[in-house]
Amino acid sequence: MSMQQALPYRRHTLPLAVRLRRLAASGAGIIAALYVILYLLYAVWDPTALTADTVLSLTNNAAPLAISAAGETFVVLSRGFDLSVAGVISLTNVVMAAYPLDGPAGAVESLLICLAIGAAVGMVNGYLVAILRLQSIAATLATMIICQGLALVVLDAPGGTVADFVSYELTDTLMGVIPISGLIIAAVVVLWLVFRRTDTGIALYTVGADETAAQLSGISVVRTRFVAFVAAGMLYGLAGFMLSAQTATGDPNGGSSFLMLTFAAVALGGTSLSGGRGGLVGSVIGAATLMLLQKVLFAGGVSSFYTGIFQGAVLVAAVVFGGLVTHLIDRRGAA
Repeated sequence: MSMQQALPYRRHTLPLAVRLRRLAASGAGIIAALYVILYLLYAVWDPTALTADTVLSLTNNAAPLAISAAGETFVVLSRGFDLSVAGVISLTNVVMAAYPLDGPAGAVESLLICLAIGAAVGMVNGYLVAILRLQSIAATLATMIICQGLALVVLDAPGGTVADFVSYELTDTLMGVIPISGLIIAAVVVLWLVFRRTDTGIALYTVGADETAAQLSGISVVRTRFVAFVAAGMLYGLAGFMLSAQTATGDPNGGSSFLMLTFAAVALGGTSLSGGRGGLVGSVIGAATLMLLQKVLFAGGVSSFYTGIFQGAVLVAAVVFGGLVTHLIDRRGAA
């Protein structure tokens, strides 16, 4: 059986009506609808919600979490967990602040350094999990702790300064309208849409859904999981790069707050934590929704102390609702 045959269907052969029903039942469709509802509520409470400055602020704030959630999606789809996201973001953040490289060329060089750091951590994770068969939680917890320690070596306290070009230009707009950070997120999404149609992208879903069936289909489980961890690590590095642009400074514990929020964004976006189902687009929208929710609560006069409670409640409600919709559609399909 070929890798293409390992999946129960080819997405592009489905009728349009079926594809629309699947989108409506998917986590991406549900969370996108929730985002629109929250934004409308935000606009009611805050008249500036529809201004270009507010859109820019929301996009910049959501970019690091959206990109880190995109990276986590690769690993979760392959039925794994990656805790090193917090460590990689912290490490790349302090490297950006401790060794600023100004100008466009410096920004590109800094980006390559962040991607290289993430890829290196991803390769270590991939080796430990895919090749040595260690539990992903234990292995990535170890690499997270190592990265956090290295971040403290580079910068033992919050401080440093990110290059002006990075902190100003990458948080600005293109032609005064389109947020640069939004273009970077869009580039990640486009690359994902291309990747998911490759053999490795198809294998990612197959391995997450049923590892034994994937092996019997001739898919290299080791290679697929290794690629997933490396891709995730590179996106964590990009997230750290964008966090540095947003904060313009470094913090050796800057990635700690991303750990739980990253998994929340992935789950909120409809990606199954048991693997094999979901996608990067939903995770990105889930991250944007979590950040928008903070703005909505603030605009509504709710204390920031209750933000976590509301985020958790929205997560539970979205997951439960998505499960109910999927169950109803499955029952209708069976009937």
